[in-house]
Amino acid sequence: MRRREDAADRCIRRNIRSGVAAAARSDPVESRGTLYVVATPIGNLADVTLRSLEVLRAVPLVAAEDTRVARRLFARHGIETRLVPYHARNAAARGPELIDHLAAGRDLALTTDAGTPAVSDPGAELVADWAARGGTVVPIPGASAVLAAMVTSGLVTPRWSFEGFLPRRGGERRERLARIAADDRATVLFEAPGRTVGTLIDLAAACGGDRPAAVARELTKLHEEVWRGTLDELAARGVEQGVRGEVTIVVGPRTGGDVRRGEGRATGREPTVPLDQARRSMDARVSAGESRAAAARAVARETGHDRRALYRAKSR
Repeated sequence: MRRREDAADRCIRRNIRSGVAAAARSDPVESRGTLYVVATPIGNLADVTLRSLEVLRAVPLVAAEDTRVARRLFARHGIETRLVPYHARNAAARGPELIDHLAAGRDLALTTDAGTPAVSDPGAELVADWAARGGTVVPIPGASAVLAAMVTSGLVTPRWSFEGFLPRRGGERRERLARIAADDRATVLFEAPGRTVGTLIDLAAACGGDRPAAVARELTKLHEEVWRGTLDELAARGVEQGVRGEVTIVVGPRTGGDVRRGEGRATGREPTVPLDQARRSMDARVSAGESRAAAARAVARETGHDRRALYRAKSR
């Protein structure tokens, strides 16, 4: 199956190259194609706009992050336009071919698996390249996980920022967390399900466990769910229940409380007591009125255990 897919991909690449490269060097700007940046549903296929469907039917070629995902949308709405894969792994090779396609006077639609291309998804380089050449780029707006999470979070404010995915580790991650903690705007983040709990724990350590927040998962899908509460509460719920599906996090703005910078990381020394004993100390602090974030930080400093391990461990 993989060999057939590779052969088909090579055939598509040859078709794109054929007859367009020479025309790209001679055609005037007025004859160039239009690049349509088309938003697709973030879950429910009925959320596609009429204009998106119109464009996807009219263009001669659609560059899709995953052609299998695009075909499901096409099958639902009776679209037969030719598809070509365009994603992070093949962008360097495929991008110039798509630029040649546009330069030859042929329109192109760009889609991602869900939402709008170039927003924490492939496409930014292609858009920038075509715009830099004087080409026409037309946005076709639609469903947005950012806006859907924001309006359902209960934290809607006049001012908010979008952070996309945080760096996974290191100083850049700590710096971004500190900026979120100090921001008087709400913040919207994307996160993978397997890293959501760790990010909530880090946010609680940076912003304070009592900062209001929301976790929106599987938006517009059958199992759509929104958790609302403090960062401490959401982290605890994530530890207890686990997190599945596509996740968007909304963090409330700073309102004048303490901002904690860089606390709660691993101490770099050997733990002085067993993890279960450390966790019981943390539970005792919480029972006495401390927030989970504060208790985890304090016990991590005292015992040498990693704060995340204290969150996740269950005392016996």
